[in-house]
Amino acid sequence: MLHALYEPELGYYRQPADRPTDAGDFLTAPETHPIFGWTIARRIEQMWAELGRPRPFHLIEHGAGSGTLALSILEGFRRHDAGDLLEAVRCVPIESNAYRQADLIRRFEEAGLAHILTPSAVGVAGVVLANEYVDALPFHRVVRRGGELQELFVAWRDGFVEVAAEPSTPQLAERLADVGVADRLADGQVAEICLGLESWLTGVGIHLARGYLLVIDYGYEAAELYGPRHLAGTLLGYRGHRVQEDPLVEVGLTDLTAHVDFTALRLLGERRGLRSVALTTQAEFLVAAGLESELQALQASPATTVADYMRARSGIVRMLDPRHLGRFRVLTLAARPAAAIPQQDRG
Repeated sequence: MLHALYEPELGYYRQPADRPTDAGDFLTAPETHPIFGWTIARRIEQMWAELGRPRPFHLIEHGAGSGTLALSILEGFRRHDAGDLLEAVRCVPIESNAYRQADLIRRFEEAGLAHILTPSAVGVAGVVLANEYVDALPFHRVVRRGGELQELFVAWRDGFVEVAAEPSTPQLAERLADVGVADRLADGQVAEICLGLESWLTGVGIHLARGYLLVIDYGYEAAELYGPRHLAGTLLGYRGHRVQEDPLVEVGLTDLTAHVDFTALRLLGERRGLRSVALTTQAEFLVAAGLESELQALQASPATTVADYMRARSGIVRMLDPRHLGRFRVLTLAARPAAAIPQQDRG
């Protein structure tokens, strides 16, 4: 999976084509309508206040792509008259695709915001954002057969096939035990395990001294993710906005994902000093953050056309629909409580 998605020039996420578009393979919420980013901006404004309004305030986005979400969040700050925050914010886009990096820089320059871009940040105050990023971290696949855990490897037999064998690492069984499902997998059940969560969260901790981690993705808590509803696992391939029945076909041209284990994400984060704040659905998160107020403000604006309003309404329906993006989970973790921030760091 690492090679299929991230091999330079050949992997799915390393090619020139921009994937999350109408003409691409999938659409994430930020591409659906900027009202998603405007609403996220409201929650980030609250986080900034809870942290004591630090300056600078870093917005670190994993899988930043061409900057669609970051730019809509910044536009949200402007729409909300959060001028102080706009002056304080520094954007740290983390993106492995050089083509998307170039697109992002160009778009920030066109918006007159290139000055707030910074290539890295260590030990800062701010928010780390991962929207539909964790699901594409490389994962292992396992299957329980005859009461024993086996790993599903990829082999070549006139084409890519899966072959079951002894697990490559005891960490796979240890992870299932850690999230409380070691004995719950049925015989023949397939599951995905992302061991890369640990190194990713370690990296988050290096970036963030105090602030929040906001993870938005599809997935479940472990008891449901590894339960009887997912006997075949959750591995999916996407191409042209359609599910690929065989994810081992057209490797490098197909997006590969698996649902996020939010129990593992929370537990591993807590062991790295992150405090669990909330786990909710995307629909609940957006409504609580003020999505309705954003729609009302858009409707009241004299610059809004009927077509603009209907496009926003259509996007919101998709963002809230439990059959689509509304079923996504939003996990909020805090690096340090606001009360623990030294006085000299408060703005």
